[in-house]
Amino acid sequence: MRYKLLGRSGLRVSELCLGTMTFGESWGFGEGKDHSRKVFQAFVDAGGNFIDTANKYTEGASEEFVGEFAEGQRGSLVLATKYSLSTRPDDPNGQGNHRKNMMTAVEHSLKRMRTDYLDLYYVHAWDFMTPVDEVMRGLDDLVRSGKILYVGISDTPAWVVAQANTMAELRGWSRFIGLQIEYSLLERTVERDLTPMARALELGVLAWAPLGGGMLTGKYNAPKSLIHRMDSKRELMNADRMTPQNLAVAAAVKKVAEEAGCSPSQVALAWLRAQPGQIIPVVGARKEAQIKDTLGCLNVTLSPEQLKTLDEVSRVPLGFPHAFLQADFIKQAIHGNTYDKIDNHRA
Repeated sequence: MRYKLLGRSGLRVSELCLGTMTFGESWGFGEGKDHSRKVFQAFVDAGGNFIDTANKYTEGASEEFVGEFAEGQRGSLVLATKYSLSTRPDDPNGQGNHRKNMMTAVEHSLKRMRTDYLDLYYVHAWDFMTPVDEVMRGLDDLVRSGKILYVGISDTPAWVVAQANTMAELRGWSRFIGLQIEYSLLERTVERDLTPMARALELGVLAWAPLGGGMLTGKYNAPKSLIHRMDSKRELMNADRMTPQNLAVAAAVKKVAEEAGCSPSQVALAWLRAQPGQIIPVVGARKEAQIKDTLGCLNVTLSPEQLKTLDEVSRVPLGFPHAFLQADFIKQAIHGNTYDKIDNHRA
């Protein structure tokens, strides 16, 4: 395991992050404490120090498990959690990005996780109601109080993140250092604006669902009789991913895995880790064997030809204005005859 400086900070985090949405059984597809502890410890024993949870995951059980498992090794771990999602569905202030929910949520998370500070605190999803300055000032107050050390944001449009970090920079508030987004061979639309923005603003990208909800593990390429024995709730969650295009991508991943002598999961993660910018996959597992297989991706390097094969089968159109600005006649109009003579490190 190697480590990265997360975004524009000095915080050292492992090159994989352990996602703990499956810690707890209240959602119908997770695991109890014993299996979750084995997954957690296998990750830590391999050198992983970056743990991701949220106050909503398994209705708080995930945070409780993480807090219990971290006892005795808290100082060496980077614990990240989130707020924003609904915890009191009938209370107008029981969810959202606003200061009241933020302050209430952080106290509950600290208690569940048995700690007096959080290393990284995320806005879980943008609510399109709370002003950006209220969110950033509230998060900065938490940093100044010592209850959180760094701030991040998840599942939010690029223009909001850019506005927030610019405002924080100008006002001397804490900036987002991490951006959590869905990113995989099955979800590359983030390459239109979110990942270029992250590179420009020096944000670490935490990629959730890096295996496409299991679509890239190879099991969906198995005979239908095997697929139907899967957990019904998990299958239902993946129903919208079961498209001909995604199955074609999964088949290409399986073929590359056979060539490389590794698992499809390791191929999918190796492709993701090879993308430009600071990409850290958020990996989850229900069983110890699954997390050990996942950790094997750290020893897999895909050839340029294999990367090209996966790029081509999974590519999405960038749309306007990106495709327009990349057209040769537009480059000519903007740069004249000089485009190919300039070494552009910002490309």
